[in-house]
Amino acid sequence: MQIIKRRKIWFSVSGIFVVASILALLVWGLNLGIDFSGGTLAEFQFSEIRPDNNEIKDALQDMNLEDLSVASLADKNVILRFKNIREGNHAEITNTLKEKFEGIEELSFEEVGPTIGKELQRKSINALIIVIIAIVLYVAWAFRKVSKPVASWKYGVAAIIALIHDVLIVAGIFAILGKFYGVEVGVPFIAALLTILGYSVNDSIVVFDRARENLFKGGNETYEEVINRSINETIPRSLNTSITTFLALCAVYIFGGESIKYFMLALMIGAVVGTYSSIFIASPLVVAWERWRDKGVNLL
Repeated sequence: MQIIKRRKIWFSVSGIFVVASILALLVWGLNLGIDFSGGTLAEFQFSEIRPDNNEIKDALQDMNLEDLSVASLADKNVILRFKNIREGNHAEITNTLKEKFEGIEELSFEEVGPTIGKELQRKSINALIIVIIAIVLYVAWAFRKVSKPVASWKYGVAAIIALIHDVLIVAGIFAILGKFYGVEVGVPFIAALLTILGYSVNDSIVVFDRARENLFKGGNETYEEVINRSINETIPRSLNTSITTFLALCAVYIFGGESIKYFMLALMIGAVVGTYSSIFIASPLVVAWERWRDKGVNLL
């Protein structure tokens, strides 16, 4: 496959998705869950048949709970999410449910204040920044012996650009899901993004490592040809790993329950986008950078 020669196509496809994701994030933003925005999370267990989620919402309708949502958890458990309530409403909610439904037990009742939510947002952003910086430093160190024709730190920068590409697309999709389907993001979403960063950079490093081996062997090939061959040599490995990972995530998404459904969805999207970027974005970026350095005009 002539991946390097056709890099304009891959860059254009990625550009469209990245721009669309940025617009979705700017216009709609992420639908922040209780973890970040503050609110109340309550879990109840039914001893017999669990009622429909809409029945539970109807039972609490007179209490005018703001942003109430009900999610099934396991076979007989449900999780209620809503904005912070007034003092005394906790007991009223529990009593109302016990009056409406038989065999119900409260397992947990937690409130997250806005201050804690903002602190979690700050720590989550810091975690992403620290991980990105650590990846750049690690890749630069790992490829320190490959200084020609491209400086080792450029591999790290190319990998980070590919990672930002992955995170933006995943975040953009969740902004769309939040707008039209009410999907919320919380701490599990940040955990998914961090996992995606690790998964994607691992794929990129595999390609870079093969390129390093081929560069050491020398030969009559140009740098562009060496990179293209290296990508083709690693494609079977990348696809096999991604497909098996994706199938495992699909199984957990389908059978794992409501509480981890969107965590799995983020990982599934990240696995697909991360595989794409490691093959079609990271290495072609390094080649494009090298051409720009040589010619000073045509980056592509």
